[in-house]
Amino acid sequence: MSEATPHYIVITVGTNGDLHPMMRIAQTLQSLGRQVTFVSHSYYENMVRDAGLAFIGLGTDEEFLRILRNPDIWNPRKGLAALMANYGEGLQQTIASIRSISTTAPKMVIAHPFAVPGAIIARELGLVTSVAAAYLAPSNLRTCHDPLTIGDVSVPRWVPMSWRRALWRLVEKKWVDPVALSHINAVRLPLGLSAVDSFLTHISQTPDLALTLFPSWFAPAMPDWPHPLLEGDFQLFESSKQDGLSPDLSAFLAAGEKPLVFTPGTGNLHAVDFFKHALAAIQSTGRRAIFLTREPAQIPSKLPASVIWLAYVPLKALLPHVAALVHHGGIGTTAEALRAGIPQLVVPFAWDQFDNGARIAAIGVGQVIPAKRLRPRKLAHRLQHLCTSDTVRAQCATVASRFTPAFDAFAFCQEIERQLLAAGHGVRLLNKND
Repeated sequence: MSEATPHYIVITVGTNGDLHPMMRIAQTLQSLGRQVTFVSHSYYENMVRDAGLAFIGLGTDEEFLRILRNPDIWNPRKGLAALMANYGEGLQQTIASIRSISTTAPKMVIAHPFAVPGAIIARELGLVTSVAAAYLAPSNLRTCHDPLTIGDVSVPRWVPMSWRRALWRLVEKKWVDPVALSHINAVRLPLGLSAVDSFLTHISQTPDLALTLFPSWFAPAMPDWPHPLLEGDFQLFESSKQDGLSPDLSAFLAAGEKPLVFTPGTGNLHAVDFFKHALAAIQSTGRRAIFLTREPAQIPSKLPASVIWLAYVPLKALLPHVAALVHHGGIGTTAEALRAGIPQLVVPFAWDQFDNGARIAAIGVGQVIPAKRLRPRKLAHRLQHLCTSDTVRAQCATVASRFTPAFDAFAFCQEIERQLLAAGHGVRLLNKND
């Protein structure tokens, strides 16, 4: 392999929905002959290494779980502050991880938005040649254009543009910058780097390239999104070790009508009410169901024979066999349900989930009930509609057809490098035959 061949550093933080798309990109780059190092929470080391990727861990398992155990992480107003409690330490660890990679090849970073500040510092220090920011969901990109959803607030279409800009300035001044800038600048200033005065501007304007890891039919590019911008598609990671269904699950699926599936996401440890309301709704309708969560304490103590609990099942294998999916609205789960062609009922808690849910409703393949408004009767009524509507069923099939033919991940990664080359970085083009 030539010394001019770049070494990619893929950096992400968060839960499975944040890791899986980045792992898909990392595996594709590796298949194209590139050296790749994956950087994320140490908690995910086994999963990443099982996928055949070199790994550098950030923090400890206990530090990661401490964040997930904080109920504020799922509060639309308090979540950012809870997530960034130790943000500065994470940035320092990210920089140290990049520094530890010994290679004479040019280093290119593909980073989750929250990892961008650390990657930019590494670029300013000469540790990497270029940085691409990977946006997993549309709401990760700030915009003043419709549809405009900020957290759990949907801004009406009639609101003037000047008001929209003022609203974003208020959000940054009151909620974002106070919890982000002190951490970033505490790392930058001792290194002799200038202070950052806007977190959202910094992560959107400083990378060499922005990538959207969702298709334009789900969210078309907005005029005020960063440039250069490369529009991609859902990056659906598929592990060869998680292809099938267990015999017990297969038997349950075959024993009656298609069940409903309920999941609050892999990182939500505070979904007791979600499952309590789900069970009540199921019992009132007589439907069968599967509850998915790795946290057994969230599950009601007594489940009827028509309901089973499982810690984890790969959604690609499960969803084609179910009637509908009730979930938190994470982008990965949303994409899997779109691919399976099944109705969705999105129950958003925080983060990008409200915007993803609104887009699902706009496409016509599902509905939304915010988590704080979830009640058994409302849930049962909405599910009855989704599972019996010919219009919803037809639209689900139409959307599912957009996944055929499959997205060309190789071409996407080749274009990533072409774009970086066009930005002035002296790295030769990807060649699948290298």
